[in-house]
Amino acid sequence: MSVREVTEEERSKWPREVIVALEKAFVDARGEIQPIVDLTMESCVLITSVKGAVRANHYHRTDWHFCYVLSGSIDYYSRPTGSEERPQKVRVKAGELFFTPPMVDHAMVFPEDTVFITLGRNSRTQEAYEADVVRIPPIHE
Repeated sequence: MSVREVTEEERSKWPREVIVALEKAFVDARGEIQPIVDLTMESCVLITSVKGAVRANHYHRTDWHFCYVLSGSIDYYSRPTGSEERPQKVRVKAGELFFTPPMVDHAMVFPEDTVFITLGRNSRTQEAYEADVVRIPPIHE
């Protein structure tokens, strides 16, 4: 399984902050269309997590992902890979989008039952995922 290297052109399109401002929704008499992500990606997964669950505690070598919270909330912890600094903690609520670039240690803790969508650069087949992910000791509180 080969993993594509990240290019500078690709890197230049990434958000600079964890929470990503959503574009204005298109609204008419039929309802609304909310743009979420407009980048080339290979995966979209729906994840359900129960209150108290912990996910991640890893980093990706080349993968990035946007996560859009449909319901519930996530306490998201992140720091540069290899750093011993205290992770940044951000509470992400329903209707918010957040971004994780490659080489960022991250963990997600669920203070309530939560459903979110993850939109990723790389395939989420088990083989591709395992070739790119590096598990780390827990970084969350």
